[in-house]
Amino acid sequence: MIYKHFFQILAVLCLFSPPANAQDISRPQPEIATDYEGVSVAQGADFMIVTANPLATEAGYKILEKGGSAVDAAVAAQLVLGLVEPQSSGLGGGAFMLHYDAETKELVTYDARETAPQLASPYLFQKNGEPMAFFDAVVGGRSVGVPGTPALLKETHQIHGKLTWMELFDDAVRLSEGGFEVSPRLAKMVDDAQDRLKIFPKTAAYFLPEGKPIQAGDKLYNLEYADTLKEFSFYGSQKFYRGVIPANIVHEVQGYEANPGGLAVNDFHQYRIKKRDPVCGPYRAYIVCSMGEPSSGGLTLLQMLGMLEKFDLPELGANNPLSWNFIAQASALAFADRNQYMADPDFVDTPGLAMIDPEYLMSRASLIKPDTPLEVIEAGTPPTISPDEYEAAPDVTRPGTSHISVIDKDGNIVSMTTTIEGAFGSHMMVNGYLLNNELTDFSFIPNGEDGKPIANSVEAGKRPRSSMSPTIVFDQAGNPVLVLGSAGGSRIIGYVLQRIIAVLDWGMPIEDAMAMPHIIARGKTIELEKDTQEKALQAIGHEVSVKDLNSGLTGIHLHNGTLRGAPDPRREGKALGQ
Repeated sequence: MIYKHFFQILAVLCLFSPPANAQDISRPQPEIATDYEGVSVAQGADFMIVTANPLATEAGYKILEKGGSAVDAAVAAQLVLGLVEPQSSGLGGGAFMLHYDAETKELVTYDARETAPQLASPYLFQKNGEPMAFFDAVVGGRSVGVPGTPALLKETHQIHGKLTWMELFDDAVRLSEGGFEVSPRLAKMVDDAQDRLKIFPKTAAYFLPEGKPIQAGDKLYNLEYADTLKEFSFYGSQKFYRGVIPANIVHEVQGYEANPGGLAVNDFHQYRIKKRDPVCGPYRAYIVCSMGEPSSGGLTLLQMLGMLEKFDLPELGANNPLSWNFIAQASALAFADRNQYMADPDFVDTPGLAMIDPEYLMSRASLIKPDTPLEVIEAGTPPTISPDEYEAAPDVTRPGTSHISVIDKDGNIVSMTTTIEGAFGSHMMVNGYLLNNELTDFSFIPNGEDGKPIANSVEAGKRPRSSMSPTIVFDQAGNPVLVLGSAGGSRIIGYVLQRIIAVLDWGMPIEDAMAMPHIIARGKTIELEKDTQEKALQAIGHEVSVKDLNSGLTGIHLHNGTLRGAPDPRREGKALGQ
């Protein structure tokens, strides 16, 4: 129950230090602009859905109009996303879902992360004793884990659905058979990836007809996906884990001679989604809840927020480089812990909630400097764990994900991050959809330089560490105030952190928070989407890198009885509500 978490969190709110006096550390504040135009915004009082694609949003909206639940709408939206945004998510991938039940006040999370095959070893991504190059590992069957999304959609509908299962498929089947217009984003990504896509005949035939990439505005049909959807609607998810569909996947994965995988039919038989407790922690007058391990997103996010309690970000404001100085240092420290300790808790004795122990967070926050960057960034020693137990591993994930935010007319909420890992996953297409490359989220080496094990190493049946951070924020009365999440690989955590601070501390409208330029840190270097704050942060002493940052946020803000939703303007998303 959310109230169970709520009262535990209230007990520790008083342990955090009051904010620092912002007047003592204030500096001139260069302007931060939200200069994306045409951000899709929706406002309503009854229900809301936001996804990264208009067709997916419209499919979910129709379900909500008919009285469907938040899960019903999320299912319909995901089925369409798998068609119109196939490079990001789909039935060949996995997902993490937070579900809030407005009547019972219960918040639960569902882990539909992919699993490694029983034949997988810690040396899965090594050749001749050396780690493989990233795309050498990705392209082909080696990187494919057992998909979890089909099981998640069906099982959560059985628990939380209101409409019949079959009517959730209407838009996805209609668009598959009748065709949909290729979006500019999909066309560009196909063009960028065409050299890898053309390796596989089925993938090439779909995305590169007659040897040329599909173009924006083309009509694209996917009759094989339509057939798969009909099977799914008639028989449920059992067809994805027993029978022809998994047999087709195994045949493709094992049959690619250049980079075969070890998936077997029995791996599909053994797959289960897992219902887990959320991880929740306080941030000022709020309670932030997200996904626990095997996603590192929730705990890392809560670590960052716990450290930032010490600093008066509301007074400093969004345009003050000292705000970003504090955020960057808290982020770097949290990522150091993440890289060393977090993994699948069913296989590794991770610190878990000890990572957000109030005393530990205060000790970490004490390392943050107001005037200069951190000189040394390394993992701390959370309670209950030895600092020498595991060694840190580099992160080589690539963004290729989507997020769905939904609130239904009864106040039930879904925050679901869904993925096939990198763009186009393994690049292998089976049954009308792309297969994931989630196994490359594991460490490519089983041990560090000192011979100590790496927590996120490959093991049979294990779920790779993720950064997905589906989030719901509550006020102190237990009422939801913010629903959000993002795409973007390990940068997801920073993207979500920035929007929580923007809305809760700086009072930004949700659409401005989504559009503001990214400023994130995962180590010593601060990554900027634009040159905003570059000189000011360099003056403090930070290393700065200006680059394109590929996020995919969706969010809903609940305030004074009103729902206000907005997607990330960097994608083609849409918000619809009533």
